[in-house]
Amino acid sequence: MRVFSLDSVINEFELLSKDAGRQQTETLRRILEPNGEAEYLQSLGLAGRTDPESFKACVPLVTHADLEPYIQRIADGDTSPILTGKPITSISLRYRCWTHASKQSEQFKHTMKDIQSQCCSPDEVIFGPDFQQSLYCHLLCGLIFSDQVQIISSTFAHSIVHAFRTFEHVWEELCADIREGVLSSRITVPSIRAAVSKLLRPNPSLADSIHNVCVRLSNWFGVIPELWPNAKYVYAIMTGSMEPYLKKLRHYAGSLPLMSADYGSSEGWIGANVNPSSPPELATFAVLPNIGYFEFIPLEKSEVQEVEMSASTIHYIEAEPIGLTEVEVGKEYEIVMTNFAALTSDQPVTGLYRYRLGDIVRVAGFHNSTPEIQFVCRRSLVLSINIDKNTEKDLQLAVEAAARLLAEEKLEVVDFTSHVDTSTEPGHYVIYWELSCDATEDVLRACCNCLDLSFVDAGYVGSRKVSAIGPLELRVVRRGTFQTILYHYLGLGAAVSQYKTPRFVGLSNSTVLQILCRNVTGCTFSTAYGA
Repeated sequence: MRVFSLDSVINEFELLSKDAGRQQTETLRRILEPNGEAEYLQSLGLAGRTDPESFKACVPLVTHADLEPYIQRIADGDTSPILTGKPITSISLRYRCWTHASKQSEQFKHTMKDIQSQCCSPDEVIFGPDFQQSLYCHLLCGLIFSDQVQIISSTFAHSIVHAFRTFEHVWEELCADIREGVLSSRITVPSIRAAVSKLLRPNPSLADSIHNVCVRLSNWFGVIPELWPNAKYVYAIMTGSMEPYLKKLRHYAGSLPLMSADYGSSEGWIGANVNPSSPPELATFAVLPNIGYFEFIPLEKSEVQEVEMSASTIHYIEAEPIGLTEVEVGKEYEIVMTNFAALTSDQPVTGLYRYRLGDIVRVAGFHNSTPEIQFVCRRSLVLSINIDKNTEKDLQLAVEAAARLLAEEKLEVVDFTSHVDTSTEPGHYVIYWELSCDATEDVLRACCNCLDLSFVDAGYVGSRKVSAIGPLELRVVRRGTFQTILYHYLGLGAAVSQYKTPRFVGLSNSTVLQILCRNVTGCTFSTAYGA
């Protein structure tokens, strides 16, 4: 029987990170050698070469749009070696949380199996076809095994917050299930019902204990450690677009530490959180030099806002990509990734060469010779009407500023998104908020003005001052609206573990826009720049 050794994993990581430059050269060779016959690489004239210089000279930087024709051919059943040396036999529609480098694949899988904790819920719940029923049963199973739970975990922080918002509404029903030993009639999926019923026995004392905790809590503060006293920490991806959920997550977690998960993307694993005790907002990730070949595009913030509509150049002047060990502390970069090939459906998108991830990171320091990076934001543009350019991070900061006014009234933003309304002249920004409770018109007016003034992009401010962009509009939607949006995406086949609230809803996303519009309960226009 294999015994997992934390010391050996740490020692291996230390060795890899001390020689990151050589590891990167070797990693690129191992990626390219088995894929030399791939149509894509052949067409670029790489001719089997595996050195970094030839690779960069022949292979261009690409985005998803550049590779779409190749990926579509694979999806359509073309079995020729298109992006990889051997044909990809199937495409996964659901990206996994973990990805594996080719030669380390089996070892990595065994390691992960060793260190991953067992889940309270049976597989029938984890892989159940109905999200709402699975969520209810996750909560129920967690309570049944409450004295054994050591980690509260999900892929994204949003999922944990959503689970406990749901718990606030169903806790009495959960108590009844535990008291009587009979599963709620809301669970109708046979496989889920059968699996959970096997775990459920009448337990009045546990039901009383849960009930007593819930009735004495103040606004559910610290519910996690109260119900799961042996839990050590809460674990999830908490950076980037998950940061808006940290305040509520801390509320539920009370004194329990929040630990940010390692850094990865749909295209591959990138870095490990080597300072897990740091607050999620300060989390840094040491790049793993053997998990993929990484380049970094240096980004300099432009002194002058140019009229440039390409989302790939917003706010930044780019330089030529540099290597993993060439980055400088304090500077910002966009990550470029070349990943290993995988030939089965249990892997994410593979056969990507010099692929722009769209993630902007800042170098916080080095762990031996490999950089420790902080996630800054996604590169993509969220809000733009003419010369204004505001990203998801700009939107997030604006919402955080306005939410502080709500906090004074003991209110909070449950979730938010945005839209650009060009049906009027001039066009204007629309921010959708779901609130925890109703707010007065005066509070909403102050929040709306704060939102408008918080977008400090020079193009936006100038356009507002000359009325080239109209007053920002704040629309409040009914409670439960963003849950309806979640269920809409799940109905389309999205994996809940990968779901993120869309921070911008365009006209092309008509269904979500309709959900938002039909749930609006009130709207307020900014007067920040005059009537």
